[in-house]
Amino acid sequence: MNIKKFKYYLRIWWHLNVKNILPVFNHNPTIIVFLIGKIIRFTFFGGFIYFLLKGTNTLAGYSLNQTLFFFLTFNLIDIIGQFLFREVYRFRPQIISGTFDFILTKPMSPLFRVLLGGADATDLITIPPLVILVWYIGNLLNPSGLAIFYYVILVLNGLVISAAFHILVLAMGIITLEIDHTVMIYRDLVGLGRFPIDIYKEPLRSLITFIVPIGLMISIPAKAFMGLINPIGVISSVLFGMALFMLSLQFWKYALKKYTSASS
Repeated sequence: MNIKKFKYYLRIWWHLNVKNILPVFNHNPTIIVFLIGKIIRFTFFGGFIYFLLKGTNTLAGYSLNQTLFFFLTFNLIDIIGQFLFREVYRFRPQIISGTFDFILTKPMSPLFRVLLGGADATDLITIPPLVILVWYIGNLLNPSGLAIFYYVILVLNGLVISAAFHILVLAMGIITLEIDHTVMIYRDLVGLGRFPIDIYKEPLRSLITFIVPIGLMISIPAKAFMGLINPIGVISSVLFGMALFMLSLQFWKYALKKYTSASS
C-alpha cells in the first residue's frame, strides 16, 4: 500500500469512527455504566491473581509481578483488538438486511469497512490507563532495551493475529451467516491467555500455541519482555503472524466469491 492510499484509508477510518464515537459520549450515563462494569471486572480479576499468588508467590515458576504482566498484556492486546475490530460484531445484520450489498458498491475495500468501520468508545477510554499499568508493572521487572523492543514488535504481531482471527470470523459469516457464536468461541479461546500458557498441560499447551495461536498472540510478547524468548523465537512468531494474516485474506476472498446478494 502506497502512502497516498494509506492516507486515504486513514481519513476514511477517522470519519467512520468519529461518527460512531461522538454519539456515545453524548449519552454519559450509558458510557459510565459500561466503564464501571469494565473497571469492576478488571479489578476483580486482578485481585484474584493477587490473592492466588499471595500464599505461593509463584505460578508455573512466575512471580506475582510477572503473572500480573501476563494478565495486563492479555488485556492490552484484547482491548485494543476490541476497539479496532468492534464492527465485526455488527456484521451479521448487515448480511441479513442487505446492507453489505451497499458496502460492496462503495469505492473502498469492503473488508476495511466491515473490519475497522466501528471502533468502540469505551475501549478507547480504557486503553490509556491500561498502557500506564503495563508500563508500571513492566518497569518493576527491569527489562533491557532489547526486551522492550521485542515486546512492542510482538504486541503488534499479536494485533495482526487478532485481525486475522476477526477476518476469518467475517469470512465464516458470509458463508454460514453465523457470527455471534464464532466470535464467542474466539473470545473464550483468547481468555486462556490471561495466564501464562505454561500452566496448561499437553496437548492443550501445544494446541493454544501452534494450532490456535493464543500463546503466540499473548504469552510470547510477555515472555520476550522478561528475556525468555530468543531472536529466532521472535522472528518465527512474526512470520507465523504474517502467514496467518495472509491466509485469512485468502479465505476472505474465497468467501466473497461464495456471497449471494440479499437482492438476488
